[in-house]
Amino acid sequence: MKSALVISGSFFSVFLMLIGSSIVHAQTAQNSDVQSQINTQSQQISALQAEIAGYEKQLGALSTQKQTLQSSLKSIDVTRQKTAAQISVIEDEISSANAQLQSLGGLIATKQQQIATDKEVLSESIRTINNSDQTPLIASIFSSQNFLAVWKDVNDQIQLSEALKADMQTLSSATIALAGQQAEVGTTKDKLSGYSKNLVTQKGALDATAQAKQQLITQTNSKQESYQKLIATKKAQEISFENALSSLENSLKNVNSSAVPKAGAGILAWPFSDAVMNNCQTLVSDLGNPYCITQYFGNTPFATANAAIYSGMGHDGIDIGVPIGTPVQAALSGTVADTGNTDLVKGCYSFGKWVMIAHANGLSTMYAHLSVISVSAGQQVSTGDIIGYSGMTGYATGPHLHFGVYATAGVQFLTLNAFRGDTTTGCAHATMPVAPKNAYLNPLSYLL
Repeated sequence: MKSALVISGSFFSVFLMLIGSSIVHAQTAQNSDVQSQINTQSQQISALQAEIAGYEKQLGALSTQKQTLQSSLKSIDVTRQKTAAQISVIEDEISSANAQLQSLGGLIATKQQQIATDKEVLSESIRTINNSDQTPLIASIFSSQNFLAVWKDVNDQIQLSEALKADMQTLSSATIALAGQQAEVGTTKDKLSGYSKNLVTQKGALDATAQAKQQLITQTNSKQESYQKLIATKKAQEISFENALSSLENSLKNVNSSAVPKAGAGILAWPFSDAVMNNCQTLVSDLGNPYCITQYFGNTPFATANAAIYSGMGHDGIDIGVPIGTPVQAALSGTVADTGNTDLVKGCYSFGKWVMIAHANGLSTMYAHLSVISVSAGQQVSTGDIIGYSGMTGYATGPHLHFGVYATAGVQFLTLNAFRGDTTTGCAHATMPVAPKNAYLNPLSYLL
């Protein structure tokens, strides 16, 4: 029985050494291949990010040029190139994350194999010790004809017990390491899910620019004079629409001041991602502000210079200049109150494609001139959810988002025709949000 114990101890040490060596060697080779793949993708990502920065510089330069058909189409094309590069970055990040998952999966499988091997050898060794312990030591000594052999077996048993104790500690550490690797897999999967979501977003943006370009080409027949005529027509129709809308707003009952939410910085988030807003800071010298605002709320210089368009009442939101196809995000959690497209009514140049979200705090936010609408009435959205993509539908001489804030208590969704029987304006049959004058709020009172 004692000799069996010694053989078990020797087998235990040699077996673990051989198995551990082969597993580590195979895993090291696999890790080297995966790391090489990740390094290659990282280099590709760096190159693409430099390319994207170049596109952003081009877009900044184009935004300061006089708006022509050529510059509009060029802006759309550069935006498409930038978006395509961003898609390539995300695809490389997905490949890198998948490689990491593969590597982690191999590490976990190896660790589980090592743990299973340790458990098997430990169990066998413990059974051997238990069997040997059934004969009392004093009985073994007196029944043996070789006193030195007994003491040697006792010493071997002590050494094996110490080895088992050490390996149990190793097994415990391996289990902890395995738990850490499994947690890392979860983190990588979450990262991969985020990448995939961003990929869907960017592909949506790419589709939005394609639609916008085709629409512009169709409207102008690729002729500069047609483009200028389109802009002039939009401006004339906008004047007619704003006059009719102003009359309607003046006739609506004012919202009680108690129903107007108190202003405060940070109540609303900017309707674009942090990356977009951070890029706006590089355009301060061109736009005069770090938020890409091209027109403010109220009696701005543009509104004053174009009093006929705004009926002397000023601009009822802020305009944020961003390339066509930029994902537009909900400024606060809420319910999509309604969506619409005034361009479906011939001769109506106003909001174009629009979305309005009602929030629990008594505010409603308006997103207009979209190229694509990604939500529907009644849908619940959270802060930061993509509700559409920026464009230049409706009355817009360049790509931007019209962002408005309303006191929800005063908002109605009407057509001018339904309210007053008006059939003289191009927008008489277009449904849109309307409100009394005091229900239009300055977005900056809730953003900054």
